[in-house]
Amino acid sequence: MGKSSKKNKVILAPPLPPDVDDEDILVSDEDVDFVEENREHVHLITGLNRKALDKVVTRVPDHDEDKVELLYEERERKRRAALALKPKDDDDLEVDPVDALPVKTLQGELLYRTAKRARSEDKAKGAESRSDDKDADAKQSSQKECKGRSNKKEDSKLQNVQRPLEVPKEKLHSVVLEEVKEELSADELFEKKKAQLAELGMAMLEDPESNIRSLNDLLIICNDTDQRVVKLAIMSLLAVFRDIIPSYRIRQLTEKELAVEVSKEVKKTRYYEYTLIRSYKAYLQKLISLEKQPYFYLVAVRCLCSLLDAAPHFNHRESLLASVVKNLSSSNDVARKLCSEAIRSLFRNEGKHRGEATVEAVRLISASVKLNDCQLHPDVVEVCLSLKFDEDLGKDESKEEKMKPKKNKRYQNRDVTKPSEKKKIKKELLSKARQEVHADLRAVSFTLDPKEKKMIQRETLAALFETYFRILKHSMNTSNSRYKATSVFPGGSHPLLAPCLEGLGKFSHLIDLDFMSELIACLKKLSGYTDHQGEIPPDNTLSVSERLQCCIVAFKVWRSNLEALNVDLQDFFVQFYNLILEYRPDRDRGEVLADALKTLLWEGKQQDMLRAAAFIKRLATFALSFGSAEAIAALITLKHLLQKNTKCRNMLENDAGGGSLSSLVAKYDPEAKDPYLSGALATVLWELSLLQKHYDETVSGIASNILSMANLNATQNPVQLSSSNPLEAYKDLSMGRELSKPTHKVSQTLKCKRKRRSKEFVALSPDVLEKADCTVGEDELREKLQSHFAVLRGISENERLRTELNHALSSINMYKEYKKQKKVSKKSKKAAKA
Repeated sequence: MGKSSKKNKVILAPPLPPDVDDEDILVSDEDVDFVEENREHVHLITGLNRKALDKVVTRVPDHDEDKVELLYEERERKRRAALALKPKDDDDLEVDPVDALPVKTLQGELLYRTAKRARSEDKAKGAESRSDDKDADAKQSSQKECKGRSNKKEDSKLQNVQRPLEVPKEKLHSVVLEEVKEELSADELFEKKKAQLAELGMAMLEDPESNIRSLNDLLIICNDTDQRVVKLAIMSLLAVFRDIIPSYRIRQLTEKELAVEVSKEVKKTRYYEYTLIRSYKAYLQKLISLEKQPYFYLVAVRCLCSLLDAAPHFNHRESLLASVVKNLSSSNDVARKLCSEAIRSLFRNEGKHRGEATVEAVRLISASVKLNDCQLHPDVVEVCLSLKFDEDLGKDESKEEKMKPKKNKRYQNRDVTKPSEKKKIKKELLSKARQEVHADLRAVSFTLDPKEKKMIQRETLAALFETYFRILKHSMNTSNSRYKATSVFPGGSHPLLAPCLEGLGKFSHLIDLDFMSELIACLKKLSGYTDHQGEIPPDNTLSVSERLQCCIVAFKVWRSNLEALNVDLQDFFVQFYNLILEYRPDRDRGEVLADALKTLLWEGKQQDMLRAAAFIKRLATFALSFGSAEAIAALITLKHLLQKNTKCRNMLENDAGGGSLSSLVAKYDPEAKDPYLSGALATVLWELSLLQKHYDETVSGIASNILSMANLNATQNPVQLSSSNPLEAYKDLSMGRELSKPTHKVSQTLKCKRKRRSKEFVALSPDVLEKADCTVGEDELREKLQSHFAVLRGISENERLRTELNHALSSINMYKEYKKQKKVSKKSKKAAKA
């Protein structure tokens, strides 16, 4: 190959001498005499064809003329570029290339010698005059020459941008292979790599120990340029790791263990474990890097969640937990649901990881809440509701400890002989051996001792309540401040407050008594209560549902500690009495209101008569104002209060003067802020007579059942229609209402309109029309018809304009929301960079 290429190499002829202008040629007298003497031979020189001679001189044998011409053009272009880049001095004169031999540099460039320009004093007068003129103009044109040099350099650079044409070379073996690979279609390559992945995966599943090196091949395929192949490789590695990961955590070997000589089987298992951990770590790093790319985001998150669910006990659990907890607040609903389900299964199945992963996950959630200033998705804190804590830990141990001193009292007065040294040594050896055996069993088994389990649960509780109290503190600071933060997540400026309050209500029996008074004071502030009557904090950014939840949590905390706290909850009753009127079904959550009715009024001890009467009257007004689900929850609570407080049944009387009981306030004040000052005993429940005619049968039935209590004695109670609490009744009725909703409302309304029109329209026979007196003139009839059809056209035009207006308004609102989200995302990016 090399010899043939050298033989076929194109060798160009040397460049021709440069052309010289006729003005620059100096002819001597001897030359003129020589030409005059030899005039006979002049026609031989003048008759020569110069172009033909140049073609013969520059001809290269056994080569294509077009290729040779391209090479000449390339050489000429290089020469011009070299001349343009070469700085020209006025004092130097380039020697003619024909007369002087060039010097070839190491880079392959030809350099011709230059000589100093000679200044002859024996020049003609005309030449001297020309040189004087040039010297006079030199000072004026000095600045122009500098600018000209810079322009020449730029022109030379522009000339060098064009790449020289390359002569086609012989194809090497590697180039041929690359061309063959490119000629293969993408589908064939994809199928080939797919089959390769299947082979490697099957080999790993059949015999992992002998084919452990296949993991490296699978990891190499994960770096492929084709995205489909990368996705298949990631999923294949997930299936392999889920199958071959052992049920124990691989420990790193110490220096002493590595220094000891072991058998071949031990070496093989050590190599297998080392390769497995290394490949698993590389796979996790690959998933975390692919998680940043939008094409692989969902696949990477699904793989991370699956690994956390399958092997929470294995090595590198920290990186897995960190990535999953970070995606709990993702804007992608699918990824967020996957991560929340993975964390919930981690909390439920503590037998897989002995509870250690639970502590790490809760600590990571706490750190994430602190880092993001409580501006996260509610799912981040809501997953903590799946935690489970044992309340009866350590009871058996305490009983045994109490029984031991009683048995040892008999031997207190007896003299016990000291054991010998041999027995001491034997006991120490036995105790050491037992400790080692117990340590090995603990390392292998996933069951924990009661002491260890209690310690882990204490750490989990500490991290959990730290998160809850930080959210409460943040909510207090932002609700009392004038600045109202905007949040992208559901829940307004306090997205984590609702799940935080729900978690405090669930785990309230585990809170230390030292923090109870501070917690209730904090909840009182968040609920919006003020010591001065008639004042409502204007800067409170919490919703009605969130303030109701604060009241619910305060009562749950008080009751979970067996009502041992010396705390007056009258303030929460006052706040709840005012919040009932602020409730709006389209804005607030009805379940929270029903839960508040159940916790504050339906459960617990008997209520005070004045307070119970005030709530009875307000609930009756509330039931008359809102839907059937809210009305039935209010009426069930009202009925329960009337059953507990028999003296309040006098409000069912229909006398003109109101109830028969007297109170401090003689007249009912519906706008009173304090239930004790409302004077509800001086009024009548006239709302129940209207509720008897309610469109919902359940509401009307309960209203009539409550009115029947007026004819009963104080010791008698009416027949119970249902024994459900307000929350259950609200859920049942709301669920039934959703199931009974019509699917096609528009078609039903159109059918009703058609039926009405068909009933109103009556066809008249022509005989009746002839007998009728038609005294209306044609002009009047024409005007009436014109006005009628003008009205119809106006109605249709109005409908069209309304639809266009609604479309424009919806598009404007969507654009405003897009701008808001864009601003929030920019702020978050700037904060992350800062």
